[in-house]
Amino acid sequence: MIVTPRFVFLHLHKSGGTFANVCLLQFVPDARQIGYHLPRELIPAAFSALPVLGLVRNPWSYYVSWYAFQSSRPEPNALYRALSNNGTLGFAGTVRNMLLLGRDDSILQKVLSVLPPSYTNRGLNLPAFALETIRGSGLGFYSFLHRHIFGTRTEDLIIGRMESLREELPSMLERAGQPVSPPMHAFITESAALNASAHAEYSTYYDASLAKEVATADESVVARYGYGLRPAQMRDGPHPPRTPRGE
Repeated sequence: MIVTPRFVFLHLHKSGGTFANVCLLQFVPDARQIGYHLPRELIPAAFSALPVLGLVRNPWSYYVSWYAFQSSRPEPNALYRALSNNGTLGFAGTVRNMLLLGRDDSILQKVLSVLPPSYTNRGLNLPAFALETIRGSGLGFYSFLHRHIFGTRTEDLIIGRMESLREELPSMLERAGQPVSPPMHAFITESAALNASAHAEYSTYYDASLAKEVATADESVVARYGYGLRPAQMRDGPHPPRTPRGE
């Protein structure tokens, strides 16, 4: 979470927030970071009436990025270990468990048991009591994160799509009353991506069944931001490709 006298920026997980954080802290003199992956409900009272900025991404892309990042780490986080059965389930099995958290209490309880009891301001930074609110919602994990970080009020949200971050972020900032200097604009349009996972084209990780499960569980984000995954993009074989790339 970054606060300024004009706006607050909230960092939705693996959705371009690291890039935006670095940009704001480098080019906005009165910006300060007061927490990591903190939700809207924890915005300090002095800033609670300000516009809220954030970034979102295609849910199909999110799950691939998250899985690729965690599965390549020497010590993946507790969420990955619980959902993947300590790395034995592979992409499809792990993501299906993520999509079932809002419907399957046994999977949810397994994950809740390994999450911290309070905010830690590092890593996933998702306490068990916060994830508990997904119970019975039917939401996929990414849609839950969107609701968790941004809340349910929409009138003062300014959300851009990660896929067009370089075009949208300057106008988002200007809407919130933040001037964008030429050096800041150059950083946004020209700097390399940050915290990017290495993986093949995300659409090729999905067969028709798993793609449909994401469409159902993450319908709220898909519909709101106009995301989709065309059948022609999906794989036919039983395994996702292994050719890595930076996203």
